[in-house]
Amino acid sequence: RTRVTPWDDGLYYAAYERTYLGLPVTGGDAVVLADSRGRVLDVAAAPAPELSLSPRARIPAAAAERTATARVAHPEKATAPELGVLLKEASGGGAGEGVLIWKSTVTGTTAAGAPSVREVYVDARTGKVAETREQVRDASGQGYHYGTVEIDTAANSMTDPLRTGFQCGGQNGAPYTTPPWGNGGANDLETACVDIMYAAQQEFDMLKEWTGYNGQNGRGGLVPARAGLSVVNAYYDGSKTTYGRNQTGTNQLTSIDVVAHEYGHEIFDRTPGGSGSGSENGGMNESTGDIFGAITEAYVDSPADPPDYTVGEKARFYGDTRPIRNMYNPSLVNGDPNCYTQLGPGTEVHAAAGPQNHWFYLLAEGSSPGGGKPNSPICAGGPSSVTGVGVQKAAKIFMGGLLLKTSGWNHRAARAATVTSAKAAYGATECNAVKAAWSAIAVPAA
Repeated sequence: RTRVTPWDDGLYYAAYERTYLGLPVTGGDAVVLADSRGRVLDVAAAPAPELSLSPRARIPAAAAERTATARVAHPEKATAPELGVLLKEASGGGAGEGVLIWKSTVTGTTAAGAPSVREVYVDARTGKVAETREQVRDASGQGYHYGTVEIDTAANSMTDPLRTGFQCGGQNGAPYTTPPWGNGGANDLETACVDIMYAAQQEFDMLKEWTGYNGQNGRGGLVPARAGLSVVNAYYDGSKTTYGRNQTGTNQLTSIDVVAHEYGHEIFDRTPGGSGSGSENGGMNESTGDIFGAITEAYVDSPADPPDYTVGEKARFYGDTRPIRNMYNPSLVNGDPNCYTQLGPGTEVHAAAGPQNHWFYLLAEGSSPGGGKPNSPICAGGPSSVTGVGVQKAAKIFMGGLLLKTSGWNHRAARAATVTSAKAAYGATECNAVKAAWSAIAVPAA
């Protein structure tokens, strides 16, 4: 057992990782939802085939490290290889086979100069790469996007005294130390850190108040942030978030939905099952960022950035207010898929965020919410309409679903997990709304 997370009304999520002959196993993990009396309410588990393989490596660790390091174009460092077992999924899904591997994490940059933190699994019998998993996920002070706001810092350091591990500074990793914080300039980096700290702290508070979860890492903290990346990008890499500028260089990418998106990757990464791999899992990771961006906007409810379900319009990625994704109708941006049935194994991960983004809008707002909110289409074979439960309830249901996440996370597993979450936290009305929203994006019942 690796972790127990208290949740709503005396409920607990207990996460488990598998071992084999004392070796750590990647895959085959499980989560148990139980009440305070120890009664099991639900179990979620990744496919876990029976294992029968020798724990002795034929390939030495040093050779495995060289192979792993070669998978990053410009490597800077690599962790010492750790012997373990990787569960490889069978073609078509389901339990596959176990492979004895050396696991190493290589940090560096890609051939294009983008940051890379790559977990590399080298077959300990053949020396070939069995699998790789990229961990980088794209992308009182005076801020630029939100003006003068209240943030929690130390007296002479942009270090949060209340939230473990959180600070903001430049690309060298050190927090800024020259108060008063920021001058409101569009490209002043201390000002950018005001916006970053404001958004991340608001997301932290929202998680506690609306979902009962203890911050982005679930343990009262979050990773530090860095401003001043010289390219059009923002990303989370497992140890920090980093923010660059927009396409025209006129401002920094530090709006609430962008910052909360990057810390949404930390939520996905630090809940059971981790970040996983593959297009569908990666799309759900990107969608998780978008969803927490929209929820945080709703929580803040700032006149400077009214809550909506579009991504990045305030950050002006293209130099104007065009969004980079749309949640109520994903197809309106780049023809991204609205429906689960439109996903393919090669769908780019940001496009693959579309179906779950669409599901969340339908759950929170419904297909015809009124009040000036946009209507949302329903996929073929779905219900005639969907009635929303409100963004606060939807946030808690979604967070509860993530606490049942396992490796190999997919839309069908998320449907089952969020149905359990709605049932545990609320009742029949919310439970049926969850089912209807998934059916409306063509995800069938598990």
